Amino acid sequence: MPLPVKRWSVLAFVFTSLAVPFSVAIDAADWQVIKVNGHDYLTVDNISKFYGLPAEVVPSGAKIQSETANHPLEFVSGSREAMINGARSWLCFPAIEQDGKTLVSRTDVAKTIEPLVRPHRVPNVGKVQTVVLDPGHGGHDKGQVSRYGAEKDFALDVARKLRPILQAKGFKVMMTREGDYFVPLEVRAKIANSARNSIFVSIHFNATNDDPNATGFEIFSFTPRGAPSTSDGAVTANSAYMQPGSSVDAQSMALSACIYHSLLGQLREYDRGIKRARFAVLRLTKVPAVLIEGGFLTERGESKLISNKDWRAKFAGAIGVGIESYQALPVNKQPPMLVADYRRQAKSAPVEAVSQEGNVKEADASLLELVGRSAFLSQQPQTATPAPTASLESAPIVP
Repeated sequence: MPLPVKRWSVLAFVFTSLAVPFSVAIDAADWQVIKVNGHDYLTVDNISKFYGLPAEVVPSGAKIQSETANHPLEFVSGSREAMINGARSWLCFPAIEQDGKTLVSRTDVAKTIEPLVRPHRVPNVGKVQTVVLDPGHGGHDKGQVSRYGAEKDFALDVARKLRPILQAKGFKVMMTREGDYFVPLEVRAKIANSARNSIFVSIHFNATNDDPNATGFEIFSFTPRGAPSTSDGAVTANSAYMQPGSSVDAQSMALSACIYHSLLGQLREYDRGIKRARFAVLRLTKVPAVLIEGGFLTERGESKLISNKDWRAKFAGAIGVGIESYQALPVNKQPPMLVADYRRQAKSAPVEAVSQEGNVKEADASLLELVGRSAFLSQQPQTATPAPTASLESAPIVP
């Protein structure tokens, strides 16, 4: 039986697709929406033609290698893994095969592919005056620990190095913590939500008990309504998928793309991908927000690298370049630099280490004024790090 196919104009496709808050305007282009088990899909050929980008599909079970990616769009049959413009990206739903064609969910075209391929077309993208830096963990919550030190200390050092870099670029910078103390997750989000024209960048380092050789970078933004998070194994009906999404989802994905391409392009770590999660700091923020995982403290070589202050300075510098790239999107009116562009910049100036500022303050005056001193002082120290909850959706400590 032939698949039911509907032809949609571009504007009709966008405005009826999951209430996507921005339009895709290309003249004389139609989508062919295919219904499969009540869900909308589009063929890879249709997507390739729409964006004018070559696309490739590799067989189920095959691995996409970022270093050898030859197509701007690459998909894996039966998988959520994809390569978009040279960086690994994770779809909300697997690509499927039907009648000899590879289909991608309509949700992913609107929520994943569009903001990653054309972030400069997202409304209000790049509108940022204040960068809220969120060094993960702190105080009793050490985060992950390696033989070289604790995640909380490495994350704070990166934020301290990044702050003057951003200030030199004209950004106002606020930090959710200035020293080694714990700040509740809701307070971190409140800081970002209260600041003017802000973005939120949470800095973490990774760990795993499953694979001591796991390495690489990954970056998260909030999971869309009706979709599973990247870490969810089986894509099945689940009430968690119906949690509210984010009104700035597209901006957050654009921010993810700008920062992630800069990181991969300049530091050349293993590419784990642009991902989705319902971590509390992403769920509670109402502004463009991302959470960066800057390598694994459970891998011997990478943990030693993270412990090196000069490497952390380069890491901070690459984040800064990505944030500046995001701010420039509406000015340049073109896609940001990609991984390959950064790697071709043989003559680019190296990112220099930035010395830390004076004495560590418990919280700067503007922060106390913004969220109130009681938000910090009411927290009682704990003797041990709380055990992670069973669900990653609400876990206060990023796995």
